[in-house]
Formats: sequence, C-alpha cells, structure tokens
Amino acid sequence: MGNNSRTNHQRVLLVDDEPDILELLELALRKMGLEVDRAACVSEALDRLAKRRYDLCLTDMRMPDGDGLQVVQYIVQRNLDVPVAVITAHGNMENAVSVLKAGAFDYLAKPVSLDQLRALVKSALTLPSSSAAEQDRGLLGSAPAMQKVRELIERVARSQAPVHITGESGSGKELAARLIVQSGSRSDKPVIAVNCGAIPETLMESEFFGYKKGAFTGADKDRDGFFQAADGGTLFLDEVADLPLTMQVKLLRAIQEKRVRKVGATAEDAVDVRLISATHRDLGELVQQGKFRQDLYYRLNVIQIQMPPLRELREDIVAIAQQTLQRLRDGAPVRFSDEALRALQAYDFPGNVRELENVVERALALCSNGVITGEDLQLAPVAHGRVEHPDHSELGDKRPLPEYLDRVERQALLEALQRTGFNRTAAAKLLGLTFRTMRYRMERLGIKDAQDNGDAD
Repeated sequence: MGNNSRTNHQRVLLVDDEPDILELLELALRKMGLEVDRAACVSEALDRLAKRRYDLCLTDMRMPDGDGLQVVQYIVQRNLDVPVAVITAHGNMENAVSVLKAGAFDYLAKPVSLDQLRALVKSALTLPSSSAAEQDRGLLGSAPAMQKVRELIERVARSQAPVHITGESGSGKELAARLIVQSGSRSDKPVIAVNCGAIPETLMESEFFGYKKGAFTGADKDRDGFFQAADGGTLFLDEVADLPLTMQVKLLRAIQEKRVRKVGATAEDAVDVRLISATHRDLGELVQQGKFRQDLYYRLNVIQIQMPPLRELREDIVAIAQQTLQRLRDGAPVRFSDEALRALQAYDFPGNVRELENVVERALALCSNGVITGEDLQLAPVAHGRVEHPDHSELGDKRPLPEYLDRVERQALLEALQRTGFNRTAAAKLLGLTFRTMRYRMERLGIKDAQDNGDAD
C-alpha cells in the first residue's frame, strides 16, 4: 500500500525505423517523466542494450536489418532484466504470438493508441495509476452484499473514525482498506501497512514506536517506528488479532493518548494517524476467550466492514473471472469456454477472490489455442453443485490452503531470485515463467526488487 517512488530517471529504449512514429512515441513517454533513447535498426538497438541498462524496451517488428524478434531474443538469451514489448501490424496475430512465446511481455498493434501505450508502460514499470477503475478493481461485482460494502466504504472514507474490516482470507480486506484511503482526506499522506503476524514479539515495540540510538545492541542511530512514519496519514494493521497481549496494552495507550515513546527515549512524540485494522479471525470471540483486550477491541471496532465471501456473490463469479482474465491476459486473445464458466459458477472458492485470481492465472498458463477449458482450471470436484473439500484433519498445517500455497510460492520465488542476484528475467527463466507472470507474482506476494529490500530509515 506504500507509494511507488521508483519513477524518476527510468529509461526506455525505442526501436523503430520510422522517424514520425519515433517522434510520437518519444513525446508521449517523455510526458510520463521517462528518459528515452532511440535506435533506428536492430544492430543499433543491440549496441545500445550492450552498453546501457534500460527499464523498458519497445521495438517495432519490421526493420531494415532484421525484426523485433531478434531484439527480444537478445534480451532473453543474455538474461537482461529488461521487459520488452513489440509493435506489430494490426491484425497480425502470428507475429504477436511469436514474440510473446519468445519472451516479450506484451505487444501493441498499429496504429499505436497512446492510451494503450501508457497502460503498457505503467504495467511494465509499475508506475502509479490514477485510474479509478484500476483502484477499484479488487471490489468487483454487482451483488447486493458487495454494493453495500462499496457504499459503506464511501461513507467511512469521509470520517476519521477507526475502521475494522473482517472477512475470510482472500476476500479483499486490504483492497477495501486501500479504497478507504484513496477516497478519504488523507489520500495524499503516508500509508503504512503492517502485517502484525509477521513481526517477532521481541521487536514489536521498536517496530511500532521506533527507538533512540544506543537503546539496545545494534541501535546505532535514531529510528522512527510505524506510528511516526504514518503521522498525518493512515496506519493499516493487517491480521491485528495476532498481536500479543503485551503489545495490545501499548497499542491501546498510543491510540488513547495520540502519543508514542521511542524505545530508550524520555520524551513522547505526538502522532496523528487514522487506524484501519483487519483480520480473518473473530475478534469478539477472541475477547471472550481472553486473547484480545476488550478495551482495544472497542477502540478499533468503531466502524465495522464485513467483506462477503465469494460464494455469497455467486451471481458475480463469471463477471469477476472475465475481468480478472482481461487484466491478466495483457491483450492476448484468450477466452473461457462455456464449460469453464459453468465450472467457475459451481465452485465454492474457499480462498475467495484471491483463489479465483490464482485459478485464472494458472489456467492462462495452461490453456492452448486461446481457450481456457474446465480442465485448465484444475478445480476440486463438485458433488451436487457443491465443492468436495477434504477433511480438515488431513490438512494439518496446510490450512487454510490459499495461505499455505502462497507461502510455498513465495519461498520458490525468493530462492530463484537469490540464485540469480535478483535478476527477475533470469529467475523467471529458472522457474519456467514468463517475465510478465514473474512480475505479477512478485507484486501479488509483496516481493520487492533487491534494491527495495533494505530497511527504510
């Protein structure tokens, strides 16, 4: 949920032998704040790629001394970490398919639409987008339950009251939180997202409130915590039920006093944050069990938003699947068969929208001839219109399944990235993925590039 700051000094290589097209594309890209180098033929493009690092390469298909496929192959064979897209003649799908298979992440058809160009560049460089449709893409559906959620989000966005979002894993709690922020008065202020279950208990106080130099071994300088970093903006506490009781007491005091004290400090810092919390667990039940403080529960749960599970939005499943495919296919001509749509409609989706996205992404990789079949979806068997789920006792630590699969996938991606020095193209090749799929999976699982992995001071 943080802001993307990697938009400065990003450089694009344009490869085309037509000066007019080069001029048009360069002008559009420079308006996006990008630096642009030109190449008028394949040999000049390869020479530039050998001498300089680029964040994106956009090449025409036909050139005097070869074609764009050679540029794609050069980048892929040398494991250059450069997303490449190709401009091809309108209606020439054979070319488009060949470059996608060779390793291009997308293509543009002539005559080039500047809107499509900008969307492609934003996708390749993960530039921030101001499109309301993109911001709202995770809360799709016209079922009454989802309409109610959207209306509630619109109302609470104008307030500064704490919001607690409940719902099953994968039901879109973080997306709802993001939409509240984007629609509210703090949209241009910091947003700090914290996974409360991922911080060791011994580090919680220093992570939340910061520390002074010399407060403990290794504290070689003053450091702000989550509260100071979110000052003036929003603090999103994901999986808040995982906070230990000792930290719950300190969090309650910070909320009540609107002041925090760094570890090792004598004075307190005033902080102004809006709190949004979320969990897939029942906080009320945890209060009854003595595992969550009742006074903190009342402080966090001023306004509650309940995210509906996907099985309660059954009339929207097909539409959400279609929109997910539209987003993931990157312009490739792929569609669902009628059989696949019936299978999606009948499935219960225990992992909710996140599972639906995973199913569509996997099917996209498995399908052939541009048609996703029921077999490509690899869904669990359905009996009498309901999904047959295995006995929970047999799953052990593998439940809930979506989280378990995410952990396995994240570990595999990180191992491949570490083996290749965080070269995404090389890691994708190692895993048998396309660059586009690799980038999407990294984005979904919150894996950043090596240069983003260091602690932010």
